[in-house]
Amino acid sequence: MKYLFNLTFILLAALVLLFIVIPLISIFSGVGWTGLSEAFNDSEIILSVWLTMKVSFYGTCLVLLTGLPLAYLIARNDFRGKAIIESIIDIPVMLPHTAAGIALLMAFNRGLMERFFSKLGIQFIDTEAGIMIAMMFLSSPFLINGAKEGFKNVDPKLENVARTLGAGRFSVFFRVALPNARKDIINGMLMMWSRGLGEFGAVVIIAYHPMIAPVLIYDRFNSYGLSYSAPVAAVMIAVSLTTFLLVRGLNNRKRA
Repeated sequence: MKYLFNLTFILLAALVLLFIVIPLISIFSGVGWTGLSEAFNDSEIILSVWLTMKVSFYGTCLVLLTGLPLAYLIARNDFRGKAIIESIIDIPVMLPHTAAGIALLMAFNRGLMERFFSKLGIQFIDTEAGIMIAMMFLSSPFLINGAKEGFKNVDPKLENVARTLGAGRFSVFFRVALPNARKDIINGMLMMWSRGLGEFGAVVIIAYHPMIAPVLIYDRFNSYGLSYSAPVAAVMIAVSLTTFLLVRGLNNRKRA
């Protein structure tokens, strides 16, 4: 019975892994080493990939700064309206991305928000700032929820002991809660960053230019077809996967 159980689960696991792996192999085999090399020497592609990774990273850092306190408060406290706040955090995941883009456009391109940021010299239409808010809006739940689960996994007794020894609340947060929840927070950051890399629907409504990689793929596919868009996708996948594996590997090694 144990053998049948293991075999069944291995076969089912292999099916879903193949479903994920085969398209990735197909894109690299279709592009080939020559096409991939040419793509890495194409300045438009490299600048687009760099812009995508950079802006998504900036957005992740901003949400890290503002989202960790929110995640900690939710993890450590029960209060009226907690379920509503958790639902609000999850809403961007459920929204169609084009709808999210329209919502952001209406919020940041008119009214008080537009006038406030204009006074600061910040514009969102066809700018990196516009790309960043689109990425942040749709991917922030991954970081906040990851951090929340990380804080929940930290035994409150550890924080209580630290406080009885004279540590203040800020000290307890930075020296006890944060280090113990580090792995989940970093994984949440990776999920948010990687989700931002693939954002298209909301970005293309706010900022078609400068072109991030997903928009460049769409633009080249519409203008020139598969042979011109596939190399961009291959470069984006290769760079993102390499970065993702390096950071996650370092995080797991430190944890061990």
